[in-house]
Amino acid sequence: MGFTLLFCHVALAADEPPMLPVVPDDSRAASESSVQLELQRLQQQIDELRAGAMSPAVCNPEPVLPPKPKYPTVRVTGFMHADAFWIDQSQANRTTLGDGDPVVGDIQDGADFRRARLAATGQAWDNVSYMLEMDFGFPGRPSFMDVWLDIDDVVGSNNLRIGQFRQPFGMDGLTSVKEMTFMERALPFAFLPFRQIGAMLYGHDSDEVMTWAVSGFRFPTDFNGGNIGDNGGYGMATRVTGALLNNGPGQGLVHVGGGYSFVDPSNDSFQYRNQPELGVFETGGGVPATAPTFLPPFVDTGVFQANNSNLFNVEFATALGSFYSQNEFFFAVVDRPDQSTVAFSGAYSQVGYFLTGESRTYNGKYGVFGRVIPNNSVGRGGGCGAWEIAGRWSYLDLTDDDILGGTLNDLTAGLNWYLNPYTKFQFNYIYAMLDNPIYGDSQAGLYAMRAQVDF
Repeated sequence: MGFTLLFCHVALAADEPPMLPVVPDDSRAASESSVQLELQRLQQQIDELRAGAMSPAVCNPEPVLPPKPKYPTVRVTGFMHADAFWIDQSQANRTTLGDGDPVVGDIQDGADFRRARLAATGQAWDNVSYMLEMDFGFPGRPSFMDVWLDIDDVVGSNNLRIGQFRQPFGMDGLTSVKEMTFMERALPFAFLPFRQIGAMLYGHDSDEVMTWAVSGFRFPTDFNGGNIGDNGGYGMATRVTGALLNNGPGQGLVHVGGGYSFVDPSNDSFQYRNQPELGVFETGGGVPATAPTFLPPFVDTGVFQANNSNLFNVEFATALGSFYSQNEFFFAVVDRPDQSTVAFSGAYSQVGYFLTGESRTYNGKYGVFGRVIPNNSVGRGGGCGAWEIAGRWSYLDLTDDDILGGTLNDLTAGLNWYLNPYTKFQFNYIYAMLDNPIYGDSQAGLYAMRAQVDF
């Protein structure tokens, strides 16, 4: 009986919850106080962490900027044009050239470094860039080419250029000689003020649809970048261009533009002249006394007195797929002291087509065609580079009133091989048709080749 009662008591006890020890009232209060203090301490730590997380120093940390470059920076660039040429003149052409002497003999075949340039370019400061370029192929070696400094965002987003530079006039004149379709610029290049010492404000819109530029300069500037003379010696030029359509390389381009230049020459003297799109300046050696030692100008006004000149031009260019064209017309009006005003004109139209499928790029910042990039450069996976055929007609008329400079028409056929973006070979055949008001008509055929590399 006692055993049974004990078993029942144990069984019932197993179903009940465990009994907690009875804590005296004073000990219980102390334990609760300790727990509350610990909770307060933890809450304080949480609040401190939250406060730190929400502080401006953590939410908006100071940006970590890359170290500023050390100024000035410098990069060396350059290029060379090695030319070879052969001349085939008619008999009449041999007797209509020269400066005051109609009999000059045969123009000699030969070879020449047309250009050999070295340049240093870079940043002088965050907003100041520079270029110092010298040519060792021109007369007066070394000769100043582009020697300038640029200051960014002088008026709005427009830059200011000071020094010697190509004046803003003409699409042909502003296209880099490294990126020209033909070996030389077209005949109306004779009108351009080209490189002079001065200052220019220029810019373009954010979408690179329009460009604009205006400059003031001394005229004429010599091969060393200098000009002296009173009674004039100043000029200005301005150019505006727009891309009516520009869908990207090969997708369609329509370019229009126009320019104006006013020149009041030093000491009131002026001269326009040009060679038949082949530049040879070497004096050579062992040349017969009756033959010229350089390629003479085919058309030449000679030096004449002039108060000032007003020069106008319009531009039009297109590109679609592998085809592109470029066209310009020039008109010069020269006011002479105590004599009649005379007017001269010039124009050219050129086209090009890539046999290997490339497209001519367009530089929207300057409103000119840019560098040719072959689809497959030579030396990479058996590439053949880019092959281009091109043709051009150009015209220059320097005869008006008593100025008998002559009229020249050139037909040029070109073949270009771009081995890679920095190396190319060019072949030009130029058929020059001269109309001299004194000696009549004559013709000459000029064959020329060029090797070019730039870096």
